[in-house]
This record gives sequence, structure tokens and C-alpha cells, in this order.
Amino acid sequence: MTNMITIIHGDDITESRKHFQDLKLKHKNFVLLEAGKFTITDLVQNIEGSGLFEDTKNIFIEELLVKLKKTEKSAKEILDFISRDTKDSNFVLWEPKEILKRELSLFKSAVVKSFKLPKNIFLFLDNLRPGNSKNLLNLFHAALDAGIKEELILFMIQRQFRLLLALSDPGSGQIDELIRLAPWQMGKLQNQAKLFNVTDLKQIYKKLYEIEIGQKTGTSALSLTQNIDFLLLDI
Repeated sequence: MTNMITIIHGDDITESRKHFQDLKLKHKNFVLLEAGKFTITDLVQNIEGSGLFEDTKNIFIEELLVKLKKTEKSAKEILDFISRDTKDSNFVLWEPKEILKRELSLFKSAVVKSFKLPKNIFLFLDNLRPGNSKNLLNLFHAALDAGIKEELILFMIQRQFRLLLALSDPGSGQIDELIRLAPWQMGKLQNQAKLFNVTDLKQIYKKLYEIEIGQKTGTSALSLTQNIDFLLLDI
């Protein structure tokens, strides 16, 4: 048996992550690695070594293509090893975003599992701006009607405002999510950020945190959908 490579990616992080976890459950023994926290030596030892992983060599790696700086020699060694290894081993890569085709082509024989969100969720996120409550409510409920869960929508709203706040308040420090954005994505966010002042962004982000805590602890008197409705009315 030659090695098999599976790449799990896409903007629907909830479903892609679930698929990654389900695959792990199918294997009694596996190695779990996170990009940036292992070397080529660690990888080779897990593939070629004996002992715990002698019978099954299933290597699960998180965020390899997102985090590795492919210009670095160590990164190139890891990518080359995975793509060329011919031993009895399987690699499963999980990426927390959609990966470009040119990056996927690094592994020509890989099985690619893509998990995409309906496009209307991004239309909703792009329309998050002051004075647009009626439109936002319509777009929010259209996303719900498309089968997107309230929990995921809340997560996406939190992420959007976290990015907007990081752009509007450089003193808060750079975050990895901004670094990973494509230029066109950055341009859209910068234009959106200009529509808010920093104080309002912080207040909205605080409300999002309170909604999340209320749902997790069961202390909120409203449903998650109702909480998001009221939040959108206040933007």
C-alpha cells in the first residue's frame, strides 16, 4: 500500500472540522501534529519508527498549508516528504479556510474534501454596517432558511468584527487571521471598517461576547436567533 493524502478545507469550518474528527475516530492509533510545532525529524520518526505506530501510520496534521511559510527550507522539506513518501502511511490535512488550487496542486494525488458555506452568509457579513438593520435582518434570516446554523452565524459575525476591530485599532496588535487574507479580502474589510468608529466596534464585540456566554451558560432569556436579531437592530 502506498501513502494516501487527504486534504480537508473550506470556509465551513464547523463541518470540515467535524469530518476531520470523524476520520480520527476511525483509527485506533494515529499521530496528531500541528503546523509550526513539529520538524521534519519528528515526521520521519513517526513514519519510520517502531513501537506504538508500527502497525498503523495515520498522520493527522492541522493547518499545514495555512501556517507553513513555504519559502523556508524546513517547510519545503516537510511538504516534499509528505508528497513523496511511499511507505504504508496516510496523511490527513485539515485547513481552517479554503485553500487555493495552486497550493492544493502541491499534492497531485491527494483526495480533496471541500466544505463551503452558502454564498448568502458572505453577503450578510459584507452588509454589516450602521443604518442597515432592515437589510441585515432579511439577510440573516435568509441564511437561516438556507440551513446555516445560528451558532455558526454567530461565530462568523464575531470573526468579522474581530477583523474590523483589528484594522480600526492597530494598537490592539496584528492578528493571524488578517495576515492570511488575500489582498481583495483585505480591501473589502478596510472599506467596511471605515464605516464604524472604534468605540462602536468595541461595544458590538462586547455584546457578541455576552451573547455567546449567555447561550453557553443558559442564562439568556432569549433564543440565539432573537439575540442576534436585537444585535442587528442596534448596529
